[in-house]
Amino acid sequence: MKLGIMSDTHDNLRMIDKAVQLFTAEGVEAVLHAGDFIAPFSVRRLLGGLKVPLYGVFGNNDGERVQLKALLGDRLRPSPAVWDLGPWRVLVAHELEENVGRALAASGVFRLVVFGHTHKPLHERLGEGLLVNPGECGGWLYGKATVTVVDLTSLEIRFFTLDG
Repeated sequence: MKLGIMSDTHDNLRMIDKAVQLFTAEGVEAVLHAGDFIAPFSVRRLLGGLKVPLYGVFGNNDGERVQLKALLGDRLRPSPAVWDLGPWRVLVAHELEENVGRALAASGVFRLVVFGHTHKPLHERLGEGLLVNPGECGGWLYGKATVTVVDLTSLEIRFFTLDG
């Protein structure tokens, strides 16, 4: 199963559109968002472009939580959240200490542990588990918009920089 992973979109519609195009071209089967959508119009843009399910968690900057929840229902949860995708269990969080993430990914309970908040890309393979921070899709903090595609079958991780 191939997943698109993003975080910290911070209402940057141009980068959201680029991420949707990339995920479509890569043939992802679902997209995980590790929080900080910010406003409902960003989620509407994602839902309007994606042809696959979107799962996410609330970030520390997300406003209008009632409306965000109305758009995504049970596919948007407080952080951290766990989903079973195909035969694999994944954990998605917004804020997560790296050492905790490493322990969770190495535990054998989760195939994938995703977090955001730091805006810094990170990936580690820990046994049969992966720890991934896709960086910031919005590109506002460090000026580099990034997303990740992960293949849960092969444990292949690819980072992409979205051209501004």
